[in-house]
Amino acid sequence: MKWNDLHKEACPVARGLSVVGDRWTMLVLRDCFLGVRRFEQMQERLGITRHVLSDRLRKLEAAGVLRRELYQQRPQRYEYRLTERGKALYPMLVTLIEWANAHVPPEGEPSVKLLSRETGDPIAPVLVDANTGQNISHRNVTAVVAE
Repeated sequence: MKWNDLHKEACPVARGLSVVGDRWTMLVLRDCFLGVRRFEQMQERLGITRHVLSDRLRKLEAAGVLRRELYQQRPQRYEYRLTERGKALYPMLVTLIEWANAHVPPEGEPSVKLLSRETGDPIAPVLVDANTGQNISHRNVTAVVAE
């Protein structure tokens, strides 16, 4: 399997990784969810080269995860905003945050805590089957390859 051909694979994990499968892309998405929309802000926060950031933004836009919106005419400047497809990645980011806090903790307190916007209380994310209400885990779900 070649990295550049992952988007052609039958495997949904491979196809998903073709869009979000590198560290810079996930960090760009993290910043987008935190409200960072402008190239210069992203570059400063991430410490990433202009070339790499441009490449990741272009790929995310081509994949329909981000859209560019003009915010300044001269010189032309754009903001990058999450599309509905991009917003649908939020549960994946929440799961990664929760997993890292539990299994790759920083020294001391976690640097990111997930709180309810409504109450301000900590949340405890779980993956649930919408049909049955049961928690999803490797113990009660199996992936079957379509024939």
